[in-house]
Amino acid sequence: MNYINLIDEYKEEIVKSTQEIIRIKSVEEEAKPNMPFGEGPYKALEYALKISKEMGFETKNLEGYAGYAEFGEGNETVGVLVHLDVVPEGEGWTYPPYSGEIYDDKIFGRGAVDDKGPAIATLYAMKALQESGLTLNRKIRIIFGTNEETGWGCMDYYFKHEKPPTMAFTPDADFPVIHGEKGIIVFNLEQKLNSNSCCGIKLVELKGGNAPNMVPDHAEIILEIEEPEVFYNKYKSYIKDKNYPANIHLDNNIVKITAKGISAHGSTPEKGENAISYLMDALSNCLSGECDLCDFINLYNERIGFKHYGEGIGCGYEDDVSGKLNFNPGMIKLDGDKIVLTINVRYPIKSSAKEVYDGIRENLKGTKVELVEGKGDTKPLYVPKDNFLVEKLMEVYRAQTGDLDREPITIGGGTYARAMENAVAFGPMFPGQPDVAHQKDEYISIEHLMKITKIYAHALYELAK
Repeated sequence: MNYINLIDEYKEEIVKSTQEIIRIKSVEEEAKPNMPFGEGPYKALEYALKISKEMGFETKNLEGYAGYAEFGEGNETVGVLVHLDVVPEGEGWTYPPYSGEIYDDKIFGRGAVDDKGPAIATLYAMKALQESGLTLNRKIRIIFGTNEETGWGCMDYYFKHEKPPTMAFTPDADFPVIHGEKGIIVFNLEQKLNSNSCCGIKLVELKGGNAPNMVPDHAEIILEIEEPEVFYNKYKSYIKDKNYPANIHLDNNIVKITAKGISAHGSTPEKGENAISYLMDALSNCLSGECDLCDFINLYNERIGFKHYGEGIGCGYEDDVSGKLNFNPGMIKLDGDKIVLTINVRYPIKSSAKEVYDGIRENLKGTKVELVEGKGDTKPLYVPKDNFLVEKLMEVYRAQTGDLDREPITIGGGTYARAMENAVAFGPMFPGQPDVAHQKDEYISIEHLMKITKIYAHALYELAK
């Protein structure tokens, strides 16, 4: 396979391109003219299209929403769907999140593995196929999205203006092949506060989390207290017994409690440590009055708390195809006279958003908490294992890794594979690798980056030949 050997020659370019695109902070921001998701995502798109054009590919920018690079001939197209936007960086990084610095042969930065590194890998996989001079019967097109993490408006726009590929994969999940993805909904649980004071304690501020699809690594509450020393001593005694990562700061009669967690992807909340849950539990022993705030704290701890599968709040569904529902309290805030808790749920393939909403509403009957449905419902994806695309990608995975035992899998994550018919997720994470997506110190090792470039080149050849 001459094109595989070519990839080794690209190593320096692949690393450099990955570093450069990581340095673009492509978190969604306020829209600007021709920049529907803000300046950062647009600059990342511009960069990807620039290097694609330099490689000799035909490129197109679709009004800043998305873009593509392609080569080859034929009536059919093999697509690769990637995204260039990233979630917020969060806190606690060892290395600057937008520097692309290399330590211990790993490239660090937000988006390194989700999804900028894999995007660069597929570009150089295309370059290797083009420069090898192989005869292909299908065109190959890489499609660049710019708001996968926050709404998929990029793909909506793309498919309204462009014909979908005949088949496609997205390098934005796990190996070997993802043939099923759970449904996704984001919604709020809201409780109105008739008063923000109770037993000499006044709620001033409450906030936590960066995005619904991230396990929050930070949450804090500010209280104005008539007897701060009594509260302080009670809190310190409780936290000492629990050994929780929560700190208290006292400034006259103002108390600030800050809880720290460990971020993870919202599809796998059990892999992180939720700072909101730590904060709510820490407050439970210190706020024991009869008020709306106390009621909310108690309900949170009893029905949500450190449970990850919705089992305490009426939606603990599971099936034989995709397993248990995933329940992530991603953000919390005091919004005027109400507490707003934003939930990210990944429901099983055989379940539905309606079933989840109905179950939660039934569970919340008689409480002061109201469920406010989100705007969207990302339906589950299921592609049979005997589908041509799944079978061909499994052949490539086995040939490139020697792993002959694994079968296609299902996940809770949501990828661009749902944006069209006949698409699946394929990599980039290998079985057993640490999951660093959406976490501090996100990285991709150079060895990993080179390996997936070869796998994607092989996959594109097999699908396009």
